[in-house]
This record gives sequence, structure tokens and C-alpha cells, in this order.
Amino acid sequence: MQCLGIQQCYPLSTEFYLEEQDLEVVALNEQRLGLQNDEDLHVLLKGSHLLKVKSSSWRRERFYKLQEDCKTIWQESRKVMRNPESQMFSIEDIQEVRQGHRTAGLEKYARDVPEDRCFSIVFKDQRNTLDLIAPSAADAQHWVQGLCKIIYHTSSMDQSQKLQHWIHSCLRKADKNKDNKMSFKELQIFLKELNIQVDDSYAWRIFRECDFSQTNSLEDEEIEAFYKMLTQRQEIDQIFFEATGSEETMSVDQLVTFLHHEQQEEAAGPALALSLIERYEPSEKARTQRQMTKDGFLMYLLSADGSAFNLAHRKVYQDMNQPLSHYLVSSSHNTYLMEDQLTGPSSTEAYIRALCKGCRCVELDCWDGPNQEPIIYHGYTLTSKILFSDVLRAIRDYAFKASPYPVILSLENHCSLEQQRVMARHLRTFLGNFLLDQQLDGVNSSLPSPEQLKGKILLKGKKVGGLLPREGEGNTEVTVVSDEDEAAEMEDEAVRSQTQNKPKESKLNLAMELSNMVIYCKSVHFEGFARPGGHKQAFYEMASFSENRASRLVQESGNNFVLHNVAHLSRIYPASWRTDSSNYNPVDMWNAGCQIVALNFQTPGLEMDLYQARFQDNGACGYVLKPAFLRDPSSTFNPRALTRGPWWTEKRLTVRVISGQQLPKVNKSKNSIVDPKVIVEIHGVAQDAGSQQTGVVTNNGFNPRWDSEFEFTVSVPELAFIRFMVEDYDLSSKNDFVGQSTIPLNNLKQGYRHVHLLSKNGDQYPSATLFVKISFRD
Repeated sequence: MQCLGIQQCYPLSTEFYLEEQDLEVVALNEQRLGLQNDEDLHVLLKGSHLLKVKSSSWRRERFYKLQEDCKTIWQESRKVMRNPESQMFSIEDIQEVRQGHRTAGLEKYARDVPEDRCFSIVFKDQRNTLDLIAPSAADAQHWVQGLCKIIYHTSSMDQSQKLQHWIHSCLRKADKNKDNKMSFKELQIFLKELNIQVDDSYAWRIFRECDFSQTNSLEDEEIEAFYKMLTQRQEIDQIFFEATGSEETMSVDQLVTFLHHEQQEEAAGPALALSLIERYEPSEKARTQRQMTKDGFLMYLLSADGSAFNLAHRKVYQDMNQPLSHYLVSSSHNTYLMEDQLTGPSSTEAYIRALCKGCRCVELDCWDGPNQEPIIYHGYTLTSKILFSDVLRAIRDYAFKASPYPVILSLENHCSLEQQRVMARHLRTFLGNFLLDQQLDGVNSSLPSPEQLKGKILLKGKKVGGLLPREGEGNTEVTVVSDEDEAAEMEDEAVRSQTQNKPKESKLNLAMELSNMVIYCKSVHFEGFARPGGHKQAFYEMASFSENRASRLVQESGNNFVLHNVAHLSRIYPASWRTDSSNYNPVDMWNAGCQIVALNFQTPGLEMDLYQARFQDNGACGYVLKPAFLRDPSSTFNPRALTRGPWWTEKRLTVRVISGQQLPKVNKSKNSIVDPKVIVEIHGVAQDAGSQQTGVVTNNGFNPRWDSEFEFTVSVPELAFIRFMVEDYDLSSKNDFVGQSTIPLNNLKQGYRHVHLLSKNGDQYPSATLFVKISFRD
């Protein structure tokens, strides 16, 4: 029974909510999740009164309950809701569940409540975090553990299980009278839930075909028959029968042949074939006979082993012992901002989200705050302010959740001497042993490696003198340094001119306590590339460039920039006019060897798609080794004036877009069905860029079929990406974004592969895929 009205729904007993037919559905979904008779799950199914917290004066009791599908939470609302579904949110939308005062909301507004009663639900998209207080520590524990179990087990399902779970959830929605039968009208609703529009006469035909009992409704085995008919994939059948010679099962030898000739698997052999049969074949009889059925073949193709992204690259596989300058580093700009650069909110949550995405360089704009406590915000603007100490606490707690490799704190220091000393104290207090505050033994002529800096937090900022303090230097309490570092001052000057007519200061009084904490990332003004025989910039000094200046350097001195970046770190940041937090294309900067290419993580789009693709490589650890020709101190590579060299390994890339599966609806109207088309793009050096697209399939987001083949010539594949983007075609307006997947060519697998689509915010859809065939030729 679902409580969807505005009336209060209170748990008189478990049975009140779980009527007999719902208990069967719950049991089925518990089994799918592997959580039969789980105590935490049963507490969530029964529901709880929780206090929802929005501010220091807004705490309201609300009722929350896990629905019978075990994937949706219903939340009570006192507002009159025109659409009852707006009271629901999906487990799949949850990014993380945190216990304690570990969000900005609970940190501010629930300090009077014991931590063990507080928890927060953090969502994947831009929606507000849900901060909650449970009646007791035990209740909070049940909700945290229960949600975490569901999230874990849902993500651990294979694609076939996810599809089954999703289809049965759609069946439940379509079953309006909850009689566990499906009338023809409910069948039509069900098909629309699946994002597929079929002709009424065709729908009636398959309905009659499955209605074995002639009762004008489908139930039990009849629904199962309809399900099998619906999920049959003819393109998979054809590939399977070609591989087996029309046999019902595939032998080990046949699977080896398929893996070798079609999938281009280097390790193709009986051992790999047997391991795939063991992992993906659902029939125990077939496994015993060392055979693979069509169902097992489909499960393999839908698995991580059948993905277009190389499974071996989902772990750290690159050499992590080279100097930091040899790696691209996942880096964010104005990390504290959740929205725009002029009036948007600042939040510690933005740091947590960036770090959880593997970001390894975050930015802290530090200003004098009240009560001698430094604050962080976008200076001279109306963005909100957060405490420097709160940011350090968040960084300490989340720096190494996603990756063990070093985090760089890019300090923009605008504080007075007194508050700089407070900053230094806070850095030591909160970061403790994580903080790198002295030179590593034996590392005095080149930058240390990510491996040497594992578990360490480095400061990038102003520093007096060289890597080792000069004699007598450490005794000085205050030093005046140049304040011309490109990273902040050019940007701040432009922002200043848009907001307040403040004069630009050219000097900064620097407290030695803070200066001495900067070891390998000393901020300096860029004075030009070193000439032969001359060394203008020490290895531990790094310059920052606006995107405009960096673009000019790439255009005018591309090879010099590449050579500079062999031994030195360069940070690139967005132009000052991007007050809406839009992004520039990072590929041009990576092509010149620039490491710290900072983007606004809060702004989705093509640029962040490329960014996420770049750093899903190497186990998503935030560090990706540059190609050899971008690490060679004698390289002649110039991204804007390509010549022949080690980088020129021309490939002919053939991509056949075969079909799509379970594409999400993009229009909230229940009657709206997508008309999908696929655009295949190549991003890399300028001459490799290209784009081709399929035709439009009308009214089918469930299983559209295109069978379109495209060819691309790629000259520098080590710098290239392929991007699959699905749009909902609209004749009268701009096409709507449906999903995308972007993959570096070095991570791309050949053969028949599924491409797993991501949402606009970069989160993976549970079941949405494209089925493609990929091949390379020299």
C-alpha cells in the first residue's frame, strides 16, 4: 500500500503497510538484492518519523519509508502536491549517506543533537542534501546501514539483474489496481513507462499472443512470456548464431575464436573463455559442460568484461614513480563554489564532492574573517563565505577516500599577517601528519613522484627564497613578496572591475609560518620560456595561466610549452569573463603537457565529460601519466603544427552503432517517448576532430536500432577521445540531451561492446547502454 496523499501516514504495524501482495513483492526484491530478512531493510520498509533540518529555526517531523520496490523512498510532505511522484526519490539518485555532523547543514544547525542521531543523504545531482535527525542512535544506524546496503547491492547487480529489477518496477507502476494482473490498458501504460511507443494493433497482437488463458489479462507465466518477448535482442541472437554455427550453445573453442577474431582480446585462449563461462553463464548444466548459452553470452556482453572501456584500466596500472610534472592532475577551479562566480553559494560540500570524484588539486581563496578566523569565498563578489577551518576539516576527512595519491591545496592568500598565522596554525592542527611541511630526503633536483607523496597534502602558494631556506631566512617573521601570480590576481582584477572599483595591490606581506609550509609548489610569475643553456624557473616553481594566455602560448610557442611542462608544473584556470562558471575545453591544454588544468566541477557539459573521461583512466586515482613524447626533454612535438614523429601512429577507427537499450526519458510528461539519435565525436589534436551521426529512431527509447557505421582517421591516438552522445530529436526546438559516454582511445576495447551511458551530471544510468562494434586499423 502506498501513502501518496497529503494525509499523515503513521506506522500502526508492519502489516498495515505491507499487505499480503506487497509482501510477495518485497520478498522478491529482497532476494534480488541479496538482503532476505535483513533487519535494517525491514525498519526502512516499515518507515520512520525523522526530523528534517533546513536551518537553525526550521526542523520539521516527517515520515520516510522505503517502498516495496526496494529502490524508492517515499517522503511525507505537508504541501499540497499535484504530482505525488514528487514525494519520491530513487536510491539510484543517492551519492552517499553520511552519519554525524558531516554536511554544512548539520554542522551549522544540529550541533545540539548527538552525532549518532544525525545523518545526511547526499544526492548525485545538484539537488539539496537531505539532513535528518532520528529519534535514537539505533534508528539512525538502521537508516544509514540499510541505505548503504541497498546502494551497495544495487550497484553490485549485473546488467541483466538491473534490467529485471527495473522492468518489474515498471510493471508495479503500470498495475494501477494492484491485482498483480496486467490488462491491455495497463500494458500500454507499462510500455510508456519503458520509454517505448508501439502501435496499438501491434501491442494488441503481442498481448493476445501471451494471453494463454484467454482472460483478457496477463498474469504470472504470461507476464514472464511477455517479458521474454520484450527483452529479446535479435542483434545478439544473430552474433551468437554466427559464432556457434546456429547451435544452441557455444563451446570453449568457439568462444576462444570469437574473443580472438571479433573482440581482439590479447589474452584470448581457453583460460579466458572458461573464466567468462564461470562468471556469466547462468545455467549450471551449461557451466558443467563448459559451454555458454545465449543468456550467458548476453550477460558477458553487458558486463564490465564486455564494456567498451578497458576493464584493466579501472585500476592503477601506470608507473607512479615519475616526477609530478609527468602526470595530468585532476584539478578544480574555485572549488568552494556550488554555482556561479558572482553570487553563488560557497560550501564545504563542494570540496567533498570534488575529492570524492578523484580531484587532486583544490583551490582555497583565503580572506580575513571575523573573530580572527580566515574565511573562503570569491573576493569582491556576493558569493557566500565559509570558514577556512571547516574547509580543512572536510579536506582532512575526504582527501584520500577516492585516491591515496597527493592532494595539492592551491592557496590564494589575501589575508593579513595575523590571519595568515591563524591559517598556518589551522593547517598544522587539522591536517597533522598529512601535511607535507619539509623536503623529502634525496629529492632536491626534480619534483617527487605521486608514489613518494602518497597520503600527503601539499601547499601551492607564495614562498620566500628557494626550496631550502637561506641562512638567517627562517628567523624573519614577515617578508614582502610580489603579488603578481597569474592564478588569482589577473582574475581578481577583472572581477574587481565588474563589482567594486578597488585598486590592485602589487605586494603581499607574507608570514614566514605560511611560507615555510610551501615545499614543491612555489607560485611564481611566468617570465618566459628558458632559452638554451639558461634556467629561468626552478623545478619546484610553478606558474599559473589564464586560459586565454595559455591558448596564445600553445598557438605561438607550442613546442616550447611542451618542453617547459616536462620539468615544471603549469596551472591553467578559466577566463575571468566566465562568471557563470562555464568551462573551456581542457584537451588543448593537455595536448601541450599542462598538468593542472582547472575546471569548474559544478558545471556539466562537454568539457566536464572530457574531464571525467580523462581521469577515469588509471583507476580514477586523479593522476594520468602523459604520453612519452610529452615527457621527453628533447621532444619536437607541437600540438598546433603537427609533424611526423613518435606521436604519429595513424589509425583508421571504424564504429558501428548497432542499437540502444533502456534510454532514459528526458521529458517528464508520461506520454512523451524519446526519438533518439547518436552522435559520435572525436576530440584530440585539431586535425583529428570529427563528428558523424545516425538517423533518428522515432518513439523508442527502450530498444532503438540504428545499424550505422562510421569511419574516422586519427593521427595522434594517444591524445584522442571518442564521445558517444544520445539526443532526443525535436523538429521545432533544440534537441534534448539523453546521455553520453566519453572514452580515451587508449582505453577503448575493440569488438562488440556495450557503451554505458552517463547523465548530464556524469552519473551512470543503471541500465542505459549503446551496443556498438569497434575496430582499429593501422
